[in-house]
Amino acid sequence: MKSIVCLSSSVRAACHRTSACFPLSRLALCSPVSTCSNVEFTSRPVVAQPCVTGARTFHGTHGNTAVVQQVSATRLPTPVLIPGQREDELIACQIGRRVPPKAAATPSTHLSPYRPHIKPPSNAAPPANDQSLFEGEVVPELCSRLADLPSTDRAEALATLLGACVEFGLDPRSPLVCRLMNECLQLLSSRDIGVTQLCYLGEVACALEGRQSATVKQVLNSIGVAVEEEAISPSETARVYSLLALCYNPASQQQTLILSNLHRHTQRLVRRLKAGQVCDILQVLLKLQQRQAISLLLRLSHRASRVFKAFSDDEVIKVLSALMILGKHDEKLLAAMEKHLPGRLGKCDPELISTVMEYCLQTRCRSEPIFEAVAENFVCHAERHTTPQIAKQIVAMGRLNYLPQCSSQMFKKLESILSARFSQFQPRSLIEVLHACIHLERFPLNYMSKVFSPYFLQRLQAQGEPLDRNTLGQLTQLHLSSSLECNCYWGSRLPSFLYVKTFSSVDQAFETPMESLFYKQVKEPLIQLLGGKFFSTTHPAKGGYTIDVEICLDEKGYVLPPSQWEHTHRRMALCLDGQKHFCSNTQHLLGKEATKRRHLRRMGYEVVQIPYFEFDKLRTQEDQVQYLHNKIYPTIFKFSHRS
Repeated sequence: MKSIVCLSSSVRAACHRTSACFPLSRLALCSPVSTCSNVEFTSRPVVAQPCVTGARTFHGTHGNTAVVQQVSATRLPTPVLIPGQREDELIACQIGRRVPPKAAATPSTHLSPYRPHIKPPSNAAPPANDQSLFEGEVVPELCSRLADLPSTDRAEALATLLGACVEFGLDPRSPLVCRLMNECLQLLSSRDIGVTQLCYLGEVACALEGRQSATVKQVLNSIGVAVEEEAISPSETARVYSLLALCYNPASQQQTLILSNLHRHTQRLVRRLKAGQVCDILQVLLKLQQRQAISLLLRLSHRASRVFKAFSDDEVIKVLSALMILGKHDEKLLAAMEKHLPGRLGKCDPELISTVMEYCLQTRCRSEPIFEAVAENFVCHAERHTTPQIAKQIVAMGRLNYLPQCSSQMFKKLESILSARFSQFQPRSLIEVLHACIHLERFPLNYMSKVFSPYFLQRLQAQGEPLDRNTLGQLTQLHLSSSLECNCYWGSRLPSFLYVKTFSSVDQAFETPMESLFYKQVKEPLIQLLGGKFFSTTHPAKGGYTIDVEICLDEKGYVLPPSQWEHTHRRMALCLDGQKHFCSNTQHLLGKEATKRRHLRRMGYEVVQIPYFEFDKLRTQEDQVQYLHNKIYPTIFKFSHRS
């Protein structure tokens, strides 16, 4: 059977001449391992010229024409004639070896998604007259020769020719393009085209005519049938997702149905997906904002954990970024990261490290293996990292309250980087780094004075945006740390008009609100213990923090009822620490919660922590009352003893 490679030799030769502006890979019509059988050229013999080093040329005239292919620096194999064949029958050969003929055409599955070629810069040498390649009878003759090919091969060849039209900038309304599109529409009615070729054809048609193209609609119809019948492989599934990323219209019921069926089909074959296919599908789901496909996202995340070792650095970045934006997390993925990442951090892209830390921060994953490896890498290779990458690493460690074993070397390295590259940090990024340090009880006194200086504050406000509440809160908390925890600090202070009145905010950047369900569990035992509701809830403290439960005591350490709170001598702050106060699946407080408790103690409060993982173990109210007694009354006795 005739092969597309042999039939499209004229276009290949043309593209050799214009390879600077149109990559040859765009016309790769069949697999590198596909074969070509004997092809009859009754009026146009092919002449292979060995060892020609000149420029590639294309010769074509009407009538008897010789097509000459010239290849630079490579001796082409001499055509081999089989006994019994005419001289004008040529056995197609690949470079360096003979390709055996095949009995039947096999649909090609190697086609990469179509991407329009980027034109070379204006200062480059002017290319050849590309459009002239499509004048005359070259393409029409090729189209006539494609008529006898199987539907799949013919669709692939037509898609390649259309792709060349896009690359060469032909008008979609030109007669040539219209003829090719009409042939595609006629071909699509056969319903026996491979899914890979359908996707390739749909991508090119979308580039030519937009997503409302009649060809695109016909392609989607055929793909919809294949998806509904579950007649697509994992590689074809990834290609269908790529096509939908180009032409998906949420208002189209047809496309919405295809996408829904594709989600269900992908869930069933997710175990067969390769690493690159998992990455590609997640990228499409991100582009299409498919947050509602929860089951598929979780299965893809689980599959990513199984093939994590096979991901390249760029693929890891894309996978983690997609999962962060789509808001899905799988614990097994973290386990795979802990297993495979530490060994590759020394040679990987620094952007991978910052993305991993950003992922851990968003999911509140306080991973000791990952964080230790990142800290050691930071000590050795921090100079290779950009300032945003450095900021993401330090911020993640601070907010997740992780102090690595090499913390002294890490902070020495950070100090040297801040000294050498202080001006390279964006003001807000610099504040986030310094703010993360105080969570770890590392106080950057040398840089606090610079941050509180009028020059830096003016620079911060000169970025074109007003100071947001988050930035002001970070500055206020830095000021509190310098006042409450650093008695030796005598540098600049934050102007009082920039203080935030309260750290309570919608984004919960500085403190986590008390969980109402946990409070309901503690409320009744606490009332029974104190003999009444002798406490207040969500009370604002003088430093701007919010206290979950506050108990007021007199000079002798007795609990005061609400009517006598004006005689308060000492205050007790009960911190009802629910799950959101801790790193995921650990008993480690988040950095913001640890900082809040330190500051409350410095402001004179006796802090009593009631963690959920201790209180949940108590089965009876009697046990709960006894637990609260053991937590609260030793503190009250301490008050009385101090008095």
